[in-house]
Amino acid sequence: MTRELIEYVARSLVDQPDALVLTETEEEGLSIYHLQVSPRDIGKVIGRRGRVARAMRTLLKVSSIHNQKREVLEIE
Repeated sequence: MTRELIEYVARSLVDQPDALVLTETEEEGLSIYHLQVSPRDIGKVIGRRGRVARAMRTLLKVSSIHNQKREVLEIE
């Protein structure tokens, strides 16, 4: 569910949703989501002063608490 949430929010923000790549890695009980978007769309995903990225991370934090997992979002 968490993966779908991140992907849905990111796809709704970018102009080139086909260029969006979301991968997940596991390290010592921590799920790390790597979000890659087109260079033209990186500003839309990060937002002014990082507000959009912070909001996406907050949604991830709420979802991870609900699922009782540790999860992190990295935007590349």
